[in-house]
Amino acid sequence: MQRGDIYWADLQPRSGSEQRGRRPVIIVSHDGFNRTPTWRSIIVVPISTSEAQARRGPTAIALPRGAGGLPRESIVLCHQVTTLDRAKLTELIGALAPGLMEQVDAGLKAALNLF
Repeated sequence: MQRGDIYWADLQPRSGSEQRGRRPVIIVSHDGFNRTPTWRSIIVVPISTSEAQARRGPTAIALPRGAGGLPRESIVLCHQVTTLDRAKLTELIGALAPGLMEQVDAGLKAALNLF
């Protein structure tokens, strides 16, 4: 597991407006943590195909069909950063290209006010 990898994840249980169900997520945690087997937590952002999510501003990053192995155009929801146990990541889909990961990083900076 490394930063930029896209996995299917089981996002249950969740509440309110949190993304839920089986959906793709992008690993955004530091690879130092990702490579440490005893560090069970992984920081991720969920991915959606909802067109409504695309209107969320600079924290919603559009991905073209095929990016990182995704079968559809998708939206990375950088405003919904969450921590999961590694066991919730069920299947590797692919990895984002560096240029797209830079866009995700910009979305994370906007969501967390890190400019």
